[in-house]
This record gives sequence, structure tokens and C-alpha cells, in this order.
Amino acid sequence: MSLRSIVRGIGRDSRSRAAVAAAGLVAGLHLVSQLVVPDSLVSDITQVLLMPALAAVLLTSTTDRGPLVRGVSVALFFSWLGDTLPRFVDGDPAFLCLVAAFLVAQGAYIRAFWPHRDNAPPWRRCWPRLPYLAAFAVLVVWCAPGAGVMLAPVIVYGLALAVMGMLSTGLGALAGVGGAIFMLSDSLIALDAFADFDLLHRSFWVMLTYIAAQALIVAAVIDRSDRPSAPLGITETRQA
Repeated sequence: MSLRSIVRGIGRDSRSRAAVAAAGLVAGLHLVSQLVVPDSLVSDITQVLLMPALAAVLLTSTTDRGPLVRGVSVALFFSWLGDTLPRFVDGDPAFLCLVAAFLVAQGAYIRAFWPHRDNAPPWRRCWPRLPYLAAFAVLVVWCAPGAGVMLAPVIVYGLALAVMGMLSTGLGALAGVGGAIFMLSDSLIALDAFADFDLLHRSFWVMLTYIAAQALIVAAVIDRSDRPSAPLGITETRQA
């Protein structure tokens, strides 16, 4: 995977370039609003628009609408639900709506990435995935004392997130980094909710990492969808 091929795939025509520009504008406005007025109407509206904008980039930049693109589209849809539904609910139910929507999103990512799990030489299949499990274990230990009855949902979601991150490495380094950043983003939310982890401008950092993670995964999928079909492992081996 090269930067040139990714840019070429994303900017294949005027529709995809317009979608990229719109997604960049929405993301930029949202991140600025998170720094200046985190609870503003601009922040709320732009957050709801983030995943539809990324989905538009994905769909206008790909011609092969196979299982990978469809699965990631489903994941973006449920991520949008996770961004939207908690605004209409208060307290623990809002958090459960958030977890439930993103759990389905992670399930969609896992299903989409699963066929690509062995797209790498054997020596690259194991070691990049170990940090995801280590991060999951540390997060559970850190959050367990303060999670109370929410510990079970946190464990289930955290495990799904770790599996998604591990499987993302099958699409290459770009998606693997996206999976890792996704885990970091959600870890910041869990640490704030259950471990009294005080981070200056927390909402900004959560959204910056969330947007970056989803964008990297989408970019990797666009690049992957433009490649000719090959037996498992051959594409990545040629790039090693």
C-alpha cells in the first residue's frame, strides 16, 4: 500500500473529491468546536454528520462493492447511531445505547476483516496483534474498580474492539494503525467514565482519535478494494 495509490483511489473523480472535501470540512469544524465550545450546536450537528461524510468518501471512491466495502459501510452506519442515539437518552441508558451501537459496528468490522486475516506472511500475523490484547487487559484492570454493574458491557465491548484491531492488521499497516487508534479513542472514554482519568480537552482528543481511526480504516479499504484479486497472502507478501 502506497500513499500514491490511496490518494489516487480516493480522488478518482469529482464526486469522490467533493466527498473528501465535505468530510474534511465537517471534521475540521467539529474539532475546532470541540476546542472552543464543546457543547455547542455546531459540535452536535457536525458529530452527527461525521460518519455519513466518511461513508460518502468510501462509496464514491470504490467501484467494487464486495463484502469488505459493504461491511465497513454497515460499521459506519452503526457508528453513526452510536454518535446520535445517546443524545436522546440520559444517564446509564445513554451509555448503554452508545456501547450497543458501537458493539454492532465492531461486529460489522470483524466480519468485514475476517476474510483478510491471513493476508500477510506468517511472521507478520502474530506479533502486531499482541499489543491489542495487552491494551485490553490493562483497560479492564484499570476500569474494573469503578465500573460496577457496567463492567460486563465494558468487557464485552473491549474484547470486540481488541479483536477488530487485531483483524484490521490483515488489511495492512494503515488499517492496523486505524484499529489501534480506535482502541485508544474508546479507552479514553472508558477511563474518563470509570477511572477518573482527567485529560485536558478530553472530548477533543476522543474525537480526534475517533475521526483519525475511522478515516484510516476507510482509506485502507479504498486501497484494498482497488487491488486485483489474489490468493490470500500474495498481495501483502509482494509488499514486504
